[in-house]
Amino acid sequence: MSVVGVDFGTLKTVVAVARNRGVDVITNEVSNRATPSLVGFGAKSRYLGEAAKTQEISNLKNTVGSLKRLAGRSFSDPDVQIEQQYVTAPLVDVNGQVGAEISYLGRKEKFTATQLVAMYLSKIKQTAASELKLAVSELCMSVPHWFSDVQRRALLDASEIAGLRVLRLMNDTTAAALGWGITKLDLPPPEEPPRRVCFIDIGHSNYTCSIVEFKKGELAVKATAWDRHFGGRDFDKALVDHLAKEFKGKYKVDIFTHGRAMARTIAAAEKTKKILSANQQAPVNIESLMNDVDASTMVTRQEFEAMIEPLLARTHHPLEQALAQAKLTKDDIDVIEVVGGGSRVPALKERIHAFFGKTLSYTMNADEAISRGCAFSCAILSPVFRVRDFSVQDIISYPIEFAWEKAADIPDEDTSLTVFNKGNVLPSTKILTFYRKQPFDLEARYAHPDELPGKQNPWIGRFSVKGVQAESDDDFMICKLKARVNIHGVLNVESGYFVEEQEVEEEVKDEEKKEDGNNPDAMDTDPKDDAPKRTRKVKKQVRKGDLPISSGTASLDASSKTTLMEKEAAMVMEDKLVADTEEKKNELEAYIYDLRAKLDDQYAEFASEEEKATIRQKLETVEDWLYDEGDDASKGIYVAKLDELRAMAGPVVQRHFEKVEADRLAVQARVEAEQAAKKAAEEEARKAAAEAEKAAQNGGSDQEMKDADTPQTDADQVGDSK
Repeated sequence: MSVVGVDFGTLKTVVAVARNRGVDVITNEVSNRATPSLVGFGAKSRYLGEAAKTQEISNLKNTVGSLKRLAGRSFSDPDVQIEQQYVTAPLVDVNGQVGAEISYLGRKEKFTATQLVAMYLSKIKQTAASELKLAVSELCMSVPHWFSDVQRRALLDASEIAGLRVLRLMNDTTAAALGWGITKLDLPPPEEPPRRVCFIDIGHSNYTCSIVEFKKGELAVKATAWDRHFGGRDFDKALVDHLAKEFKGKYKVDIFTHGRAMARTIAAAEKTKKILSANQQAPVNIESLMNDVDASTMVTRQEFEAMIEPLLARTHHPLEQALAQAKLTKDDIDVIEVVGGGSRVPALKERIHAFFGKTLSYTMNADEAISRGCAFSCAILSPVFRVRDFSVQDIISYPIEFAWEKAADIPDEDTSLTVFNKGNVLPSTKILTFYRKQPFDLEARYAHPDELPGKQNPWIGRFSVKGVQAESDDDFMICKLKARVNIHGVLNVESGYFVEEQEVEEEVKDEEKKEDGNNPDAMDTDPKDDAPKRTRKVKKQVRKGDLPISSGTASLDASSKTTLMEKEAAMVMEDKLVADTEEKKNELEAYIYDLRAKLDDQYAEFASEEEKATIRQKLETVEDWLYDEGDDASKGIYVAKLDELRAMAGPVVQRHFEKVEADRLAVQARVEAEQAAKKAAEEEARKAAAEAEKAAQNGGSDQEMKDADTPQTDADQVGDSK
């Protein structure tokens, strides 16, 4: 089973996997560690990720970006109009949701943002599976803290359409915090004050600040604040506006009227921003900007910082809000950890440093920290990995209230209640109690709609409680409902049941006996087993049965989801067929060139001039067909043409193979003969050496025997007697 963490970004997506006793960031098909978050459409197939980026400039009207920020939005949301500035395909209304209208397979199509995200996640799933050589079905994915219930449900639906099960939707900075904390071995124990770390994430489109408290084996998010329209793309936009003004005055061209010129300028602005992060000035050169004009200019870091001053002036707002929410001061923060691609802008780092008056920490990979944290979270939740215990306690971003109709028999009953407050622990469960005589409905909604991103509908869901029936006209059924904001940050009323109040006998505990001043045994210290047990009658609520609940939420219903899953599966197969067809076309083309070259080289002596002429003629015919009417043939036709050429060249190839095989066998036989001769010679030499050694030993023995037979002299005898 695979363990995958996905940092789903506005600009690009990073995928990390748990393996080899650690976490690795995997590369895509072109060996990049990040994949563009783009979906494109063509006359034959879709372009996903890197393929979409490659054809973006030539296919602007059919390429969709900012996928994450479109998910769960309605077309009327003012934030959608902001996103249209960064999305080149036209955004449209699709049954109340925002979507894109594009040309696909030669016809106009409309896809919702949920479908577009599902398409992209299918690509991420394929990339991870190719790298791991395993099927990928589960993942942990990052989302911004400010995502509402409807946006989170849209990502869960999109994942399911792509054939993926999300183990956890994890807030961005919480994922970074997990990645930071789980590797630290010096965190304080539970009885000591926690270590407080401020995580600042400045990405392509938003800026988030979270204050997190760490103790050994656990983290608790204390506060989170954000600016949803502050990031790398906003810096790029300031630079694009400057360049547009300069080019209009210098070259008399208006890039805002020309899509490709605009796309080229955005790419140049992004490159210039990166150069200025390390240099004091950067040249801007754009070939064939528009109307055959080559544009060029020079931008200094000082000029760039003046352009983004309105953004820099907002830097301190999320920092102040997070500290206020956590009820802490700047001095209470032990570490300020900065991540995200946008954090590389020097002026931005200077503003954050100036705010805290402390050295900033950059111990984490700015681009990969969140994906690594997601992979750790996925490993913790997966049963197949053993990970050091580390609990994660996040917080709820928006207060949630429930509303219901007033019961006719309870005139003074309140009709709404804020059940989950901002800053409550996530996940969180609350039990709601209602006294009712008949079935009833309740609605969940956000208590402060003005805090939601854009102009979102504060409605979260409607829950109908069935099976409510009082035993008599004067009686009520006591209904208990379990409301839960789950690990994804999504609200559901998970279950319902009814209880009855019954009198039950309960033993009085020892502590209560000691508190009783009339207890004659109050001063006794020895237990008396034979003493009678004191009991009392108390009223308790006893669970008697379940209450069915039907829910209406922003999630897709089962039938719609099934339809979209089937549609996505069909598009995946279509893409695969197109890819396989292109592969066979390329294989046919390569075979033509390869065989033509070999006829005059490797195969020259194995084919007669007549055979060569016939094969060359056939190759030329197939090549002409390939570059004419065969340019858009089916996979089967390419395979048939390839088989036909292989059959024609078969006898020549076979002769070459037989000659190569014969040469190989001859060489093998010669080598074996040489080895056998060498072995025989070594054996002879060994035998000769053994015989020589034996002869030497025999000669020494004979001499000893002769010496033993020689009579001793008198001197020898005298010596012996001594």
